[in-house]
Parts: sequence; C-alpha cells; structure tokens
Amino acid sequence: MAKAKGNRIQVILECTEHKQSGMAGTSRYITTKNRKNTPDRIELKKYNPILKKYTIHKEIK
Repeated sequence: MAKAKGNRIQVILECTEHKQSGMAGTSRYITTKNRKNTPDRIELKKYNPILKKYTIHKEIK
C-alpha cells in the first residue's frame, strides 16, 4: 500500500457474497478512509460485475 499521509489510509474492500458463492475471481475495490474517525473496518454496498448486482464489500487487511 502507498505511504499514508496523516490519518487518511488506503483500504481494500472485498465482496462477501462472491467469496461464499465459490465462483471464480473476486470483486475488490480500493478506497481511502480516515483512521481517526473510523477505527473499525468499513462495509460499503458496491457493484459486483461478476454477480451483476450490488453486494456488501468489507474491508480486508
């Protein structure tokens, strides 16, 4: 990951439904978050092009 500037860091979001389905490939997004305001892992609804629907993507380490 890139060098962090201040409290804002880059995080990777991975689809939870796709992981459980057992289909090939993964749906991942890269975004940033403020470490000070959001210390917990984030969950966002993002589009999964393989499943062709919006699913919950969780932050991975």
